[in-house]
Amino acid sequence: MADQSKGRIRGTGARRKPPTARRKAASLAAWTAAGLVLIGGSGLGYVYIKLNGNIQGVDINNQLGTDRPDNVDNGSMDILVLGSDSRAGANGKYGTDEGGARSDTAMIVHVYEGHKKAAVVSVPRDTLIDRPRCADSEGGTVPAESRAMFNTAYEVGGPACAVKTVEKISGIRMDHYMEVDFTGFKKLIDELGGVDITTSEAISDSKSHLDLKPGKHTLTGEQALGLVRTRKSVGNGSDLGRIQLQQAFIKAFIQQVKDVGVFTSPAKLYDLADTATKAITPDSELDSVKELVDFATGLKGLGPDDVQMITMPVDYDKRDPNRVAPLKKQGQQVWTALKNDLPIPASATKGTADGQAKGIVK
Repeated sequence: MADQSKGRIRGTGARRKPPTARRKAASLAAWTAAGLVLIGGSGLGYVYIKLNGNIQGVDINNQLGTDRPDNVDNGSMDILVLGSDSRAGANGKYGTDEGGARSDTAMIVHVYEGHKKAAVVSVPRDTLIDRPRCADSEGGTVPAESRAMFNTAYEVGGPACAVKTVEKISGIRMDHYMEVDFTGFKKLIDELGGVDITTSEAISDSKSHLDLKPGKHTLTGEQALGLVRTRKSVGNGSDLGRIQLQQAFIKAFIQQVKDVGVFTSPAKLYDLADTATKAITPDSELDSVKELVDFATGLKGLGPDDVQMITMPVDYDKRDPNRVAPLKKQGQQVWTALKNDLPIPASATKGTADGQAKGIVK
């Protein structure tokens, strides 16, 4: 049985239950992708083997060590979801790396007890934080740094450092980690048949290669990727506006999965599961089809109206207006609510910096 003193990220469908003797071994929408398209995938022999071979997990438990927030057995579950901006391989068309991959998108997903509701807290990549000392994947150590941008945690120390940084910010222990890449995200949307959205105003962005008129659209994978990367041409041009677009898209994505009849079509289910398992990199306790299906069982009932989405409370930094800084009082309201498995109060986001892009996409 796993040694809980080593701070393992559990892979059970409910939070903080003792692991079985068998090791419990996964972006933007990776959590919904895994959670909604993998149900039932383990029942077909050759399909199980094929999908299992697609999954490449990352073992970060030893790197996290024991200096972590306490486990709280309240039936909830917390997952850190990252979308990496690495431009390696097939992602090269979106630009070149600037010193290494960074976490372009970061979301803390809290699934409430009973798994009927969830909350998502987006962390702006430009947030200035005190990054903790981390162990890296090569066996070395990354020193702590004050006023570091949040997305540098992934760049210098990989997934484990990103998890450790989020746990320091929030005081909440992450049960799981998932990562999704650009190319896999596009393919997933195309396999789904596109995602329906409505725009209230035109979006034209040369950097993300997106050009949409006001009205209804069925986004292809390429357009969906452009949407979640759009920044300068919406709202006030900040990363906070891009986060608002991302959150609106995720809700549309969840609705689309339910509308296309994924669960009544084995062929559609397989195609989506095949694509999703290639697109994600889960923690080592979710790196098999069985464990993903167990995890997914707890998410399959979630609809867009069941998910509360906010941006971590921040304001523009006084020393550098191109960066944002966490608001301690409002932030504490968010983390206290999630620790106690309660809804995030509206007061937590009152008076915080806003990207002014809310309502552009529905």
